[in-house]
Amino acid sequence: MLIHQILNIDPREEVFLAEECLADLIALPVTMEVLESGEGLRESIEIREVGDGRDEGGDDGALLGVALKIREPTDLWLLLTDRYGEIELFGALPKGSASKVVRAQEEKFLEALVEWLSFALKEELFCESCPVRSPPLFVPEREASLERFLRPHLPRGGEVLEICCGSGMATQTLKSLGFRPWTVDLDSCEICLGLKSGHLDPTRAMVLDARLLSRFISPRKFDAVVGFMVGLIDAVNWPLWKDILTSSAELAKDLVIYTTYTEREAKMVAEAMNCAGWCGEVVANPDDLGIYDQWAWVGRRRR
Repeated sequence: MLIHQILNIDPREEVFLAEECLADLIALPVTMEVLESGEGLRESIEIREVGDGRDEGGDDGALLGVALKIREPTDLWLLLTDRYGEIELFGALPKGSASKVVRAQEEKFLEALVEWLSFALKEELFCESCPVRSPPLFVPEREASLERFLRPHLPRGGEVLEICCGSGMATQTLKSLGFRPWTVDLDSCEICLGLKSGHLDPTRAMVLDARLLSRFISPRKFDAVVGFMVGLIDAVNWPLWKDILTSSAELAKDLVIYTTYTEREAKMVAEAMNCAGWCGEVVANPDDLGIYDQWAWVGRRRR
């Protein structure tokens, strides 16, 4: 796993992330308990962001995380990070006598965390039982239609974020177009199905409320942010969808594409995005199925 590579330890050594999900990496409930207890502080590995290269073994570079060696009740490395938290916890962290420093790019560190959480999800480490065993739905006709629509719009070789990805049905279109997208959905069961089926990349599949993405990813990181079949949107859930769509768009450099089932929904999206500083157009995208992605809003940042 990526985290073993970053820590420079034997792949057979067990590593356990202190928090159970990305949302907990913001609130840090377990991390606070561990630091208050003082467990494992005698031996640790500091993970620091790659600096300017002047001192490979020094303390320069932001502290991304700390792996603590736990001996009881079992032998493992416990990984902590406050990088994305609401409060900073590592400022007063004592450095153990056996500490060493390793370095990583922040994006690679995030990928390692996401990969570990994906592994935990697939292995059902935090689930009492799996409610769904059937494979996720896949509609080839939808992939073909969506590919024809997206090909002229998406920049070749760019970084793409797909919000509300579900189990990854539409993600297959992005992959067929040559992208390795980051994906996010709040439904852990849907993400789990996508991981088990191979539809989603375990290093880039995030279980998270899309409105919290800015805690983990900097603004204008992606060449395009996309969301397929957002909704169904009605008067009751529109304020929630509006927040999701506008906040996710802040992670795009210039291009956002949201598809919907109806023209009414696409026009609601267009109005909200226009108020948020974007300009674009509502586009009809009919196909023979008449079910998926029938309308879209394609927008760019207002200059």
